[in-house]
Amino acid sequence: MRIWTTLGAAAIAASAIASTASAKDIVIGFMCDRTGPTSVTGTALCPGYHDYVNLVNSKGGIMGNKVIVNEIDHEYKVPPAVEAYQKFKTQNAVLVSPYGTPMVFALVKKMAEDKIPGTSAGFGTALAGNGERYPYMFPIAASYYSQSAAAIQFAKDQLGGSLKGKKIAYIFYDNPAGREGIPILEKLAPKEGFTYRTFAVPPPGVEMGPQILDITRRFRADFVISHLFGRAPSVSLKEFKRAGYPLNKVVGFVWAGSEGDIIAAGGWEAAEGYNTMHFAGVGSDYAVLQEIRDMYKAQGKDEPDAMQYTAYYNRGVFQAAVHLAAIENAIKAKGSADITGTDVRDGFYGIKDYTLGGLLPPLQITRKDHEGGGWVRIFQATKDGYKPNTEWFRAYRAEVRELLEAEIAHTK
Repeated sequence: MRIWTTLGAAAIAASAIASTASAKDIVIGFMCDRTGPTSVTGTALCPGYHDYVNLVNSKGGIMGNKVIVNEIDHEYKVPPAVEAYQKFKTQNAVLVSPYGTPMVFALVKKMAEDKIPGTSAGFGTALAGNGERYPYMFPIAASYYSQSAAAIQFAKDQLGGSLKGKKIAYIFYDNPAGREGIPILEKLAPKEGFTYRTFAVPPPGVEMGPQILDITRRFRADFVISHLFGRAPSVSLKEFKRAGYPLNKVVGFVWAGSEGDIIAAGGWEAAEGYNTMHFAGVGSDYAVLQEIRDMYKAQGKDEPDAMQYTAYYNRGVFQAAVHLAAIENAIKAKGSADITGTDVRDGFYGIKDYTLGGLLPPLQITRKDHEGGGWVRIFQATKDGYKPNTEWFRAYRAEVRELLEAEIAHTK
């Protein structure tokens, strides 16, 4: 598998030699929210996706074939997402990237019927990790089941190696995505000997003072797991600070810890100690990001503002890199660029220990595991920005798998 961050002049020449006999455009259908309720995410993540694709195209494309990304801003609404999907089909897209849990639920069955693969990195349903049940949907990142399991392991490590007799609070955005982390808590509580309580925050997630007081004063949690998104993470940080609760005893799921959340909470000093979970590396010290900056410099342009928000921008790079790796595997296997959605689906199965210079965890996607292993890394807020608090890790894989299989059996 070609890792584009290591391409130099010799590799570019080799790519030209290895190009397919008849080069063609490879079309990807890409959905984003740039103007809707999750635009704070989309306006950083989606540019990262395009920048990585542009970087690859600037080096000759995939084996000489240019990648075309057709984007639709669906404003986080299902009807325009469904309409966009139909348009992508007419454009012969070999891969579609939905954006948002509601859109995944609306499209997953249709994508399987049409044999067009897609990804749902960081959202959707944990059940999509089972490739036998969902053959054309690839989460490619830790599901909410896996994030919940990792959060329990992290809490255990932070509390001295044992959770026996401890109290864990789970504060969540009250919708299906927010509730998806709860079954793992139910499963692990008797195993590890902790008690837990859940605290729902109703949409739009901007008022949670009573829940925070309940967590800190009445329940008196030893550790807090936060599954909030949108504007809610920054509000929660302010409320925890107001209640005097130590932020180093809080860990947020993957949508609860962008640089924008920290700024909205009052800045890095105000958020110091807060732990956040990520499925792609955070920060700017990655070779692929330097290549993107060099690409802009060669074009006489400044790097885009989106690159400052690395938590989300880097996830866009992550998704693009995995997509293009699957497409490259498909072209190699087919011997030409005349690939189908099924070819690209099979191309995902050739992804093994693909790290993109450390920006990605050691992903390995199989026919049974479309999640890629359930890897996360914890970063902690300091006065100087995010710093790694763990290496890449995953937790309670047997329990996650048992729960996943039980849920799938129940829904058949």
